[in-house]
Formats: sequence, structure tokens, C-alpha cells
Amino acid sequence: MTRPRLVTGARLHYDEVREEHVLLVPEGVVRLNPTAAEVLELCDGERSLEEIVRALSARYDGADLGDDVHGLLDAMAQRGLVRDAGA
Repeated sequence: MTRPRLVTGARLHYDEVREEHVLLVPEGVVRLNPTAAEVLELCDGERSLEEIVRALSARYDGADLGDDVHGLLDAMAQRGLVRDAGA
């Protein structure tokens, strides 16, 4: 995956009643932890995967987040929630 983005029809939302981030998709709702929401917020189809990793690493004092971000996006892609805008 080179430039991840949410699939058409999906959008991030913060549910104030439940106090949690969710991904709204035509088939339902996917509950997200705050970290997953931060990753998906950066998946706009313009940023490369490496740019997303660098941005998050900068937020977290240079932490090595590459494997975690790749794993999350791979899992989301397998579920049909994220696609590669570069493809």
C-alpha cells in the first residue's frame, strides 16, 4: 500500500455519547481505539504510508511505529475499509 485512504462511503466520527471514535461504513460501524483513529485520520490518499508513519512518530517522540501502522492498515484493507489510492 502506497497512499492509503478510506473506502468510498466510509468516514471517521467521534461518538460523544459513547466517548469513542468510530468508522462509519455503509454496512455498519467499526469501533476504533484512539490510536487507530489517529492513523485513519491521516489516510487521505495524498500522504504516503511512510509520511503517515513519520507524522505519527513525530507525535510520539520518535517512537518506531512503522510495524504497528502497517499492521493496522493491512488489517483494515483486508476488511475492505482502506484502499490504496496509488493503485
